[in-house]
Amino acid sequence: MTVKSWGEMQTMARACRIVVDTLDVLEKAAVPGITTREMDRIAREQIEKAGARPAFLGYRDYPATLCISVNEEVVHGIPGPRRLKEGDIVGLDLGCIVDGFYGDAARTVAVGQVSPEAQRLVQATRDALHAGIDMCRPGKRVGDIGHAVQSTAEGRGYSVVREFVGHGIGTSLHEEPQVPNYGPPGRRERLVPGICLAIEPMVNIGRPEVEILADGWTAVTRDRSLSAHFELSVAVTPFGPWILSDPYPYAQEAAHA
Repeated sequence: MTVKSWGEMQTMARACRIVVDTLDVLEKAAVPGITTREMDRIAREQIEKAGARPAFLGYRDYPATLCISVNEEVVHGIPGPRRLKEGDIVGLDLGCIVDGFYGDAARTVAVGQVSPEAQRLVQATRDALHAGIDMCRPGKRVGDIGHAVQSTAEGRGYSVVREFVGHGIGTSLHEEPQVPNYGPPGRRERLVPGICLAIEPMVNIGRPEVEILADGWTAVTRDRSLSAHFELSVAVTPFGPWILSDPYPYAQEAAHA
């Protein structure tokens, strides 16, 4: 695990803010009839207009700026001619690079009116994300994050994907440690101030198993049940977790430390 300086975390915060601002634009654009390719165009335009570079485009030969995953697609859906329709839920996963540092975030959004079942899944996944973030404190362990995510999701009757996990983030999109969304508490690496992690639960209505489609990227639920995905990049600070796309919440505590 690499520990970031205060200045490095501030750079990462700028990258994360650009990602989240772009996701805000994409969420408003996710209306019936828009193509996933057009969503990708908007994402790239927004990131470049902000002075950043897309993180996913060309990464391991990925062909787009945005990962866009619809309904039973879990992650890594490739933009194309597909048109979103009323009632879809759509995972938007995006990253950018600012001065050599990465920001990474994702959210699942509704297209028009979605079913109550889909609304409950999306809310449970968002809650699982924040339960995991709350464990990003000095002295906690990576296993505490996964346990919090799993307990929240399974406590609502859902399953957690095992094949894909969260990760460290910094000058690389994926750094150590891996951050599973499951497992026992009190295990794995101990967290210290300066560690930066991308926490990203993927939660299914049905079973947890996934499979990869013929494009080599798109992961779908094996039973074709709905899936939701949320992600935020977080720094461990002496005072608690800092969601890097938000203003630093501990300025008063830090001033008196």
